[in-house]
Amino acid sequence: MKGTIEFLKSFATDRDVASITPSSKYCVRKLSEHINFSTTDVIVEYGGGTGVFTKHFLKKMRPDARLFVFETNDNFYDLLNSIDDDRLTVFHQTVEDLLELLPADVVGSVDHVVSGIPFSFFDWEMKIDILSKTREALRPEGSFLAYQTSGHLKDPLQEAFGNFTTEFCWKNIPPYFIYDAVNRVNGASS
Repeated sequence: MKGTIEFLKSFATDRDVASITPSSKYCVRKLSEHINFSTTDVIVEYGGGTGVFTKHFLKKMRPDARLFVFETNDNFYDLLNSIDDDRLTVFHQTVEDLLELLPADVVGSVDHVVSGIPFSFFDWEMKIDILSKTREALRPEGSFLAYQTSGHLKDPLQEAFGNFTTEFCWKNIPPYFIYDAVNRVNGASS
């Protein structure tokens, strides 16, 4: 309940919060089907919110895996930063600074980037900039997984990654499209 109240407060005061409620457990499980936690070393999360994905990932991750979360909202950052787990690093900064903030040994080695930030709020150049940096952070064959309210990411993903698949997660308020783009070595150039 605390997470829902924080979401409602943040939705009313922070223009970058695109939803009135945290993602549903069904949505979290649906997106997590794209992650093999037994072989995953590093996950990066854009827009950790109240931590529903963050906490789920930490339950599923290996003891030696690492999770880096970006969250600009003050209330959400405080919630995420209160999670006591040595595998978790929370940045109170924008994902545009991804490559500067991630440890050097992580850049180019990230298995999955999971994003809940509202790409529909960004112009084309910002979308491509973030997706290009994301691709640079990912290991070859690593994936970018985004849950979004519309089909607006199709063209930017095709431009930045050269591929993507989508599925619809209707058991969520609002319903989400789940995008999966793979960092193919011979894919689109970033």
